[in-house]
Amino acid sequence: MNLPLIDQKDFSSKEYTNHYLPKAEYTECRFINCNFENSDLSNIIFLECDFIDCNFSNVKVVHTSFNDCTFTTCKILGVQFQNCNAFLLAFKFIDCTLNLSSFYQLKINRTKFTKCTMQQVDFTEAEIKHGTFNTCDLKNSTFDRTNIEHADFTSAYNFNINPNFNQIKHASFSKENISGLLSSFHIKIKN
Repeated sequence: MNLPLIDQKDFSSKEYTNHYLPKAEYTECRFINCNFENSDLSNIIFLECDFIDCNFSNVKVVHTSFNDCTFTTCKILGVQFQNCNAFLLAFKFIDCTLNLSSFYQLKINRTKFTKCTMQQVDFTEAEIKHGTFNTCDLKNSTFDRTNIEHADFTSAYNFNINPNFNQIKHASFSKENISGLLSSFHIKIKN
């Protein structure tokens, strides 16, 4: 399916809850303060796009392409990213709220999450090698058969990662958050 090309365009303060974003290939576009809540972005291509101060809560992203996209201060609640087009999938998140979202079985190596609230996020069977979780709140997020080799968790907090059920070789943690690796063993850590 050939989609129309929309290149280097800014979309500011747009409402896409009742009238959906037209299906197209968006290249180097910026979406600023747009509301996509409950909208359907399926089968849309985003290439090198920036999303700033947008609401993505409960957005459908079936076969959606996100290639080298950046989300900054966005509200992204309950988004099922595992339904995206996995080919060339690459994005980063800065100061976003991603609660209740899912990256189930996705290969998102080298993905950077910076200052994000990521409570109850599903990373089951995902591959996040060399990923970065810089100052991220991972309370009640699920890491189960997840490959986080070489990932950086040194400033992450509230995570619970069982080393018996995840691949964590060469991942980085700090002395302050090491309890997140040991909580599944029900041991006491004293200062």
